[in-house]
Amino acid sequence: MKNKQAELIKQLTDRQLLYNLYLTQIILLTLAIFLGIILFKDRSAFFDLFIFDDLNILLIGVPAGVIVVLIDILLMKVTPSSYQDDGGINERIFSNLSYPMIFFVALVVAISEEVLFRGVLQTHFGLLLTSLIFAAVHYRYLFNWFLFLNVLVLSFFIGFLFEMTNNIIVTITAHFLIDFILGILIRNKKQRGFSKKGGDLNEPCAKE
Repeated sequence: MKNKQAELIKQLTDRQLLYNLYLTQIILLTLAIFLGIILFKDRSAFFDLFIFDDLNILLIGVPAGVIVVLIDILLMKVTPSSYQDDGGINERIFSNLSYPMIFFVALVVAISEEVLFRGVLQTHFGLLLTSLIFAAVHYRYLFNWFLFLNVLVLSFFIGFLFEMTNNIIVTITAHFLIDFILGILIRNKKQRGFSKKGGDLNEPCAKE
């Protein structure tokens, strides 16, 4: 299965990979809307999860995102490069994007995934089941035990933030910062690698 997936990925251009990412997020957001209509008794119960004037966005969401990035960077330094191998997908997606595009991609991923997993699923099915589904949806990580464990722990952590604040804007903020900062690190490291020796480098894995 892993080899088959790798071959399929190799056949796609970087642009096609990006389009597939957008398509996946559209599907997740559509599913969130569909399930939301079914599971929530009224629209206000859903929209009450979005609290924009909440200090927890700055006091919890921002520090949480930065802490996850710092831990990820530390793990990259102390673990074998094979532990971070996602098949090169994150590198191919982020390395050639401009900073505004990295911002946009990270924002789209954060909104669609948090609305579905925290806003809809966790609200109705709890933290444990939602975290398992979140990890399973990140299909390519299933073939790397370290990345799977990484994304599973991340899901529990973000889910805990939602349990603590009951504000989906907090989790969107944390999720966005994780993907945005790691996306920038991937781009910068790749660009430096090309400018120095044109070789491939091991990259951090953004959690999209």
